[in-house]
Amino acid sequence: MNNVSRRDFLRKAALVSGGCVTFLVLGPGEKGSASTGTIGGVPLEDYNWNEHRWAYLVDTTRCIGCGMCVKGCKEENLVPDGYVRTWVERYEIGEEGEGEVDSPDGALYGFQENVGHMKVAKSFFVPKICNHCEKPPCVQVCPVGATYRTRDGVVLVDSNYCVGCGYCVQACPYGARFITHDRSLSIAGIAQKCTLCYHRLVKGRTTACVEACPVGARQLADMRDTFDPVRKRILTERVGVLQPELLTEPQCFYIALDKEVR
Repeated sequence: MNNVSRRDFLRKAALVSGGCVTFLVLGPGEKGSASTGTIGGVPLEDYNWNEHRWAYLVDTTRCIGCGMCVKGCKEENLVPDGYVRTWVERYEIGEEGEGEVDSPDGALYGFQENVGHMKVAKSFFVPKICNHCEKPPCVQVCPVGATYRTRDGVVLVDSNYCVGCGYCVQACPYGARFITHDRSLSIAGIAQKCTLCYHRLVKGRTTACVEACPVGARQLADMRDTFDPVRKRILTERVGVLQPELLTEPQCFYIALDKEVR
């Protein structure tokens, strides 16, 4: 009998069953999982999910579109060329109400002056990441339980279970996921996304993008820490979320989110 890997078996099982196979994934999957007993090198039993509840805050009034956050993320998470886990969009609104949006290379190299045909009335930058929704559609459609939400509020992908079907990529309304099929890469055929640098969180560190931002436009919040100043801002200031009508309950909150942003 030929040896068949678990991943190959799950892929074939999902196809045979019409995508109805489900598995219970019991622990975090970024750089480790329940099957390895660790997450980011930290034993699962040493991390208390009930002590934390992670959320994210973006202050669009501060973002300068420098792209340092995108660079920090790519270096920290070894994101392959041509892909990003977080990006920055530039919005330009003309005097006649027309608008343009661009994000060259995800803003990895910042932005050049946009010499367009319209007279710009206002311009601003909007950083974007996975929204780590309370009700994530990506989790609902995953046929093998590879995509899941941790007890402390982070949506992750367990590479040991992902079969690369792409359902989660199609289901995400925020365009936060990708799958590369470049077989020279170890992540080929596995769904990729922002993990809030979970391997850092379990060690008491903040995300790479927050650390890299020179103006404090990106901030991480622990909603179970009553002394957390970012938590206080989310609870007391006027914040918005992307596409609230979808009822996914995003946990990425924005200050001064313009109505043109989707």
